[in-house]
Amino acid sequence: MEGQQKGSLDVDIGDAKHDLKAILCSANRDFLVRNNGDQVTVDSLKGKVVGLYFSASWCGPCQRFTPKLVEVYNQLLPDGKFEIVFVSGDEDNESFSSYFSKMPWLAVPFSESETREKLDDLFSVRGIPHLAILNEEGEVLTTEGVAIVQEYGAEGYPFDPETIGRLKEQEEEAKRNQSLQSLLVSRSRDYLITADGKRVRVAELEGKTVGLYFSLATFKDCLAFTSKLIEVYGSLKQEKSDFEIVLIPLDDDEPSFKEEFGRMPWLSLPVQDQLCEKLVRYFELNTLPTVVVIGPDGKTLHSNVTEAIEEHGTKAYPFTPQKFIELQEIEEAKLEAQTLESILVSKDCDFVIGKDGVKIPVRDLVGKTVLIYFSAHWCPPCRAFLPKLVESYRKIKEQGNALEVVFISSDRDQAAFDEFFSSMPWLAIPFDDKRKESLNRLFKVRGIPMLVAIGPTGKTITTNARELIMCHGAEAYPFTDERLKEIEEGYEKMAEGWPKKLKSVLHEDELDLTKRQFFNCDSCGEEGQIWSYYCEDCDFDLHPRCAFDTDEKGKIVEVEGENPEVEEKKGGEGWICDGGQCYKK
Repeated sequence: MEGQQKGSLDVDIGDAKHDLKAILCSANRDFLVRNNGDQVTVDSLKGKVVGLYFSASWCGPCQRFTPKLVEVYNQLLPDGKFEIVFVSGDEDNESFSSYFSKMPWLAVPFSESETREKLDDLFSVRGIPHLAILNEEGEVLTTEGVAIVQEYGAEGYPFDPETIGRLKEQEEEAKRNQSLQSLLVSRSRDYLITADGKRVRVAELEGKTVGLYFSLATFKDCLAFTSKLIEVYGSLKQEKSDFEIVLIPLDDDEPSFKEEFGRMPWLSLPVQDQLCEKLVRYFELNTLPTVVVIGPDGKTLHSNVTEAIEEHGTKAYPFTPQKFIELQEIEEAKLEAQTLESILVSKDCDFVIGKDGVKIPVRDLVGKTVLIYFSAHWCPPCRAFLPKLVESYRKIKEQGNALEVVFISSDRDQAAFDEFFSSMPWLAIPFDDKRKESLNRLFKVRGIPMLVAIGPTGKTITTNARELIMCHGAEAYPFTDERLKEIEEGYEKMAEGWPKKLKSVLHEDELDLTKRQFFNCDSCGEEGQIWSYYCEDCDFDLHPRCAFDTDEKGKIVEVEGENPEVEEKKGGEGWICDGGQCYKK
């Protein structure tokens, strides 16, 4: 989701005052243009609030923001007191013309490259989309127009500090007095809709526990969770009449919304309703799917119960703090009683497989340290981690330790599973085995590769075994806190007698002895681990062996010699897109 989160928006008040004619015109031009070719004199902007919109067709965030800006512009158009001037960052006239054809406002002609560059510099444009808003006198009201429009839409007009401050106060007041009405009713709508198009007044939900389901019809995780939510909703509605769900659709595509909403038995806000984006910011949404629970009093009970619904189903109802305490106690009891068989055995599925599909009973693994390896062939980090895991596995086994690994595949088909598993010297659960879902839930798998260490008693030692293998290799076995403490003590002993600070002729600043998980030595170019002589300001690393030599008595002496030539890294010209904005390199 683009834009700033609620509470992070500040109105940037510039002290600059600009003569629009001076900054928008050139020696031979006193006009702006419309997308139909009409010329409009800059004098027509007198007495108006003006937004200078820096944007480009190649910029994804710009493409997503422009429709929102068009919507706001059209809402303000009847008053005739607001205008926008497009300042293009496109690379050719054809791209400019195609993009500008979607805009109902004015633009600096594409041929006026000198004027456009001057405006970039004048308003310190470092990323796009960028919207600088000037008042009727040409004073800069804000250079954060994109965030303001996303946050407040047309209600933010005239986008001055007083108006934005008043809107913030209103929102804080609304939070203090939150109700279903304040959340779900707008000036133009006091109802919700059903899948068959009927209207249900929001007032009919008063006094109920309501789940606000933020979802995107085309997002795979939402599609999967919806099926689970339908099941839970159906069960609860049979037992409880005081529970309801309201879909908050985040779709841009109405057909996709209608198709997905058609299978949902609950209510919804209309697709592309202005409150959808407002609620995203209001609840500071950062993941999908999300179910926010509103209690019978209209106050927020929980910011996201999707995980609880996935793990506990109807048992999570009514989603109160006390209920979550009860669920936590149940989870703790399960962990205390956990065994390897309780993890890997489900009804008649009481085996794992070796090569050629040979079935190995789970009971044969009891008493061993078992690593549960969540991975997939399509995942580049998984493929990168696999050789390190194979190397560590073989070393641990060669030392006579009772270790096994069980591969849990997220591959897309049997062929990909077979190919990836063929490169592994350990066991697996079969492809598409139903136990994968329960294991994902149990260990809260949110990304792969993930490596979980189960001890000989069947209890979970750590869910972070991947990092331990990456840092320590086979030395991490058996992955316990005691073993990690031993490793850390060994590292400290390794550095005994080394200076805490060191001045090397290889770098102008003083270097600090620093524990670093991984680094590349700026002297020899080789990868290093654990200890580095490091300059944080310059991100400069030296292996201890490159930072100093030792004499015959083991005394540390500084390296002599000239500074090595370091190739200067130069940024390329143009732009780079990162997250919600595109930046100049």
